[in-house]
Amino acid sequence: MQLKCNYFGHNWGQMIGRNGVFDPFDLGFWDPVDSWPSNFFGRNVGRDVQAVARTRVDWVETPEAHVFKADLPGLQKEDVKVTLEGDRTLQISGERTREQEKKTYTWHRVERSHGKFLRRFRLPDNANVESVNAKVENGVLTVTVPKAKKVEPEVRVVNID
Repeated sequence: MQLKCNYFGHNWGQMIGRNGVFDPFDLGFWDPVDSWPSNFFGRNVGRDVQAVARTRVDWVETPEAHVFKADLPGLQKEDVKVTLEGDRTLQISGERTREQEKKTYTWHRVERSHGKFLRRFRLPDNANVESVNAKVENGVLTVTVPKAKKVEPEVRVVNID
């Protein structure tokens, strides 16, 4: 059953995700950044916020590891920083700089986002934070956090007297 409702000019039925579950954080139906003023105190705040909010990351758990993949087109490994905060917080951050605008050029459209981005993920207890690996290839950052080996409890046979 598809929810069909048009309220305040928005089709709220689009809030239902592909898996049929309501996702209030999905920006696909309404982007609050688009309604911000384009120039606020001399800065393009909307575009700066979009650079942070639209850094999409996939997190998949395999039998061997937790794998994070972030699309970072145009960035080199020097532009990205991967850190572990505390004992279980993975942080991916970086900055995409804006091309220098030359006064002799006529810019017709500037759509590529620029600015700093930051994403944080709380790692589960089964993550081995001592063996984290990260690489950038073809504009995709891949961070692999291996799972800690399960410690099987030792089973001892107790003699009955």
